[in-house]
Order: sequence, then structure tokens, then C-alpha cells
Amino acid sequence: MEEAKPKKNGAANEAGGDDWDSLAKNGAGSRPASFNELEESGGAPHASSHNLDFLLDIPLDVTVELGRTSMIIDRMLQLTQGSVVELEKAAGEPVEIYVNRKLLGKGEVIVVNDRFGVRITEIISQADRIKNMG
Repeated sequence: MEEAKPKKNGAANEAGGDDWDSLAKNGAGSRPASFNELEESGGAPHASSHNLDFLLDIPLDVTVELGRTSMIIDRMLQLTQGSVVELEKAAGEPVEIYVNRKLLGKGEVIVVNDRFGVRITEIISQADRIKNMG
């Protein structure tokens, strides 16, 4: 028995209907979907985490935001080397730490071996991190 296949009909498609509608109505050539049974894992807690180990090597972008400000275009066009841009955040105030543009927490700026770093002082809750992902 030959299975019914929808026809490509430009006029029917433009009008919003096609042979898919007729297949859906009369069920010609349709059959129930079948799926294989799921196998249970050995129950060991590390068995499922072993399958996700590859996720541990995914690189993430980490950004530490010192502060923000806004300015009009005229002011931005007047900026030259040596200009000072004042930020809204006060000196010593915690900086925000972002991972892939999502807030992770806050910290304080430190210097380690002549390089800037950040000491994490606060991490937002896991529930808030999940909420921020959406």
C-alpha cells in the first residue's frame, strides 16, 4: 500500500490550505509513533555525571564591571586621550561579576602580581542565577 504524501501546490499554500490539512482530517497514511523503552542507569550517582564531563571544558566569558555612565553624543565626540569619564559607582563599592553576560555575584577589586583581580564577596542564589538565564 502506498503512503499518501502531500502535494506541493502553490495556489493552495498561498490560500493557507494544502494537502496536509486533508491528511490530518482523514488520517490517510498516518500511523501512531513508536518509541524504544528507556533503559535505567545503574543507579550510581556518578554514572550520570560521567556523561556530562564534557560540559566542564566549555569556555565561559567572565566580565567584571567597574561601573557605568551615560553621556550625550556631543560629549562622547569630545573625548580624547587623557579625558576622564566619571562612573556612577563610588570608589570602593563592590563590582559586578558576569559570566556569559549573566550576573554571578559581586566582589572587590584587588591587585595580584601587578594585575587586577577580583575577590568574590557575594554570589547570587542558584535560583536567581537560573532566573537570569531566561
